[in-house]
Amino acid sequence: MERVVVIGSGPAGLTAAVYAARANLAPLVLAGGLYGGQLMLTTDVENYPGFPEGILGPELMTKIREQAERFGARILDVDATSVDFAAKPLVVNTPDEAYRARTVIVATGASARWLGVPGEELLRGRGVSTCATCDGAFFKERHIVVVGGGDSAMEEALFLTRFGRRVTVVHRRDGLRASKIMAERARANPKIDFMWNTAVEAVLGDEKVIGLRLRNLLDESLFDFDCDAVFIAIGHTPNTEILRGQLDLDSAGYILSPDGTLTSAEGVFVAGDVYDHRYRQAITAAGSGCRAAMDAERYLEALEFASPPLTGSAGASSERR
Repeated sequence: MERVVVIGSGPAGLTAAVYAARANLAPLVLAGGLYGGQLMLTTDVENYPGFPEGILGPELMTKIREQAERFGARILDVDATSVDFAAKPLVVNTPDEAYRARTVIVATGASARWLGVPGEELLRGRGVSTCATCDGAFFKERHIVVVGGGDSAMEEALFLTRFGRRVTVVHRRDGLRASKIMAERARANPKIDFMWNTAVEAVLGDEKVIGLRLRNLLDESLFDFDCDAVFIAIGHTPNTEILRGQLDLDSAGYILSPDGTLTSAEGVFVAGDVYDHRYRQAITAAGSGCRAAMDAERYLEALEFASPPLTGSAGASSERR
């Protein structure tokens, strides 16, 4: 019987593991085949506190992983394939094992939707991004393209005007899907222009983005368009497929929570982008991992006070500073 099982190994999951491990709860982290979350696809991270010179995304995640392991977290690079939260103990299944747990912290994150065009994967982190807050400052006085037509795309475009000399929104339709107020703000900004009825066919460049190959959807003509960066803002998909029917989800598939930690299943807590579709930052994900671990610890304290202890001692909770 595990006291804490953490599903996911991005900033939320690994921070939860740090806090649970320091509370002497010996958390088991099911990290997935590729641990680290979306930061593993990020080159320079300049807005995470404590690194004034910036840090590579994979390096940051490796350091947090090592910190969790130092305090006693057990991290397995395997995927959770299904869960059963209907009864106690809670069960999390992997391809080879079924783990029983008193508490589970779900930190499976959300995956950015990509265009799936040539050059996109090659140039991720070198001009191709899905996060203006993360990467916009790298493109001061550059020509930036934003792909998308919803609220997220308008938010990205407006934010990027702080840095770029020009921001072009490329959209497949002849009008925006964004809310009226967001559309009006974007149209009123003199730095933003729009390219309608246009699809991206390829990202151009070898070492960095130098432009896009675009298709005019009205006449099917192809043309190249010079730019220095492309921000793809066509949405995110929460990684909740294994949780359907086990936890309450909203219409987009994100976990519903009354307070950002509790879920509809007793003993199951949520952290990070699998719930938070507003901020989607490493630092906010880490903070929510802290909250989830502390709430899981308090839940276990109440549970174990009222029931016989598990084999072995959980030990004293670590001092919080």
